[in-house]
Amino acid sequence: MRKRLLILLGVSFFTFQFMYSQGSPDYNGGIKVKLNEDGSKYFRIISWGQFWAQYQDDAPDDVSNTNFSIRRARILTYSQINKDFLILTHFGLNSLNGDNQSPVGTGERSQLFFHDFWMQYNLGEKHAIGGGLHYWNGISRLNNQSTLNIMTLDNNRQSWATIGLSDQFARHIGVYLKGSFGKLQYRISVNESGRNTLDSAIDLGDPDTFVAGDTYYAGRDLLGSKDAGKNFAGYFDYNFLDQESNFLPYKVGSYLGGKKVFNVGAGFFYHPDGSVIVNNDLTLEGQDVAIFAVDAFYDAPIGENGSAITAYATYQNNDYGENFTLGQTYETGSMVYGHVGYVIPNDNKKTKFQPYASFNTRSIDAIDDNATTFGVGANAYFSGHHSKITLEYLNTKYGDNDAQSFVTLQAMIYL
Repeated sequence: MRKRLLILLGVSFFTFQFMYSQGSPDYNGGIKVKLNEDGSKYFRIISWGQFWAQYQDDAPDDVSNTNFSIRRARILTYSQINKDFLILTHFGLNSLNGDNQSPVGTGERSQLFFHDFWMQYNLGEKHAIGGGLHYWNGISRLNNQSTLNIMTLDNNRQSWATIGLSDQFARHIGVYLKGSFGKLQYRISVNESGRNTLDSAIDLGDPDTFVAGDTYYAGRDLLGSKDAGKNFAGYFDYNFLDQESNFLPYKVGSYLGGKKVFNVGAGFFYHPDGSVIVNNDLTLEGQDVAIFAVDAFYDAPIGENGSAITAYATYQNNDYGENFTLGQTYETGSMVYGHVGYVIPNDNKKTKFQPYASFNTRSIDAIDDNATTFGVGANAYFSGHHSKITLEYLNTKYGDNDAQSFVTLQAMIYL
């Protein structure tokens, strides 16, 4: 493992030198094209990429311990022809690696798809209604997390609580209402639930595809119930200090001391008959899916010379149906998660260093046991989140299984 760590550190040094030698000009709002003189008509383009080199200590004999991947490659654009209308398009790919590449970039393994596509109409200055494939989610801040400015290496996986179950990669097709009343911001939505879920391979005519007595997230198809076709979500947060923008749905992971923010929030996701239990006599019984969370976020400068603290904590209760479990990720039970990071004082305003730690503990009904994840890492910022290197060690243990450890190096640029 020591040899592998040296390789990762060497790659980190090379990447740092390459990025530094290319320079890092000030962002200045990115690529924004004005369509009239005062800029009220415009379109904006944002692009970003994240490259991973990851070491896993306990890989199968026929699998390399060290692997490379493109964690994310995305393009997002939005435009307004006046203050009342907005259209947003977001597409890209995730986790492209040696196992899932397509020989010529087409076919079943092609990963390029729409993440977001929605249209919005403003109802005055503080409220808006919209519809499409959207990211105005419920549950928690982390279920609305931007991937541009996550403080840890990646988002806490269990906080993205519906990916592949009722949605398309954390996005639903539906309508939403968002806005603010003073310091209270809100987002609520009514959405279609996807038919193609991670559990959709169940065939009651083929006993090999299911286990009697187990619960599956496939209520819309298996029950044939119109009630299972819709889901409902909402998130509300009170901004005690500086007010965060809710122009777009993507929550900031760390401001690096650029704002003084303290928010307390609560949210929910409800999908009636979203899952089903297959009784021993092969009859089906609908199970409501209900998830709710409370959380708190603090980000503020400390003293002088650019030091800052970022802290986040959440409690989330997951009810996917009786004893539901899928892939050690989606499970009926509860979760406590938190992370904290500190920007080290530095006279150089462009280069910043931020060590951090994270912890996740979950109670899981199906196995009557817990799962824990602990991570420590550090970010090196060369132009805020627009150019950074992250190195993280993550240890995770699930029930009685042996703990797994990962060391990951990430290089990220966004423009």
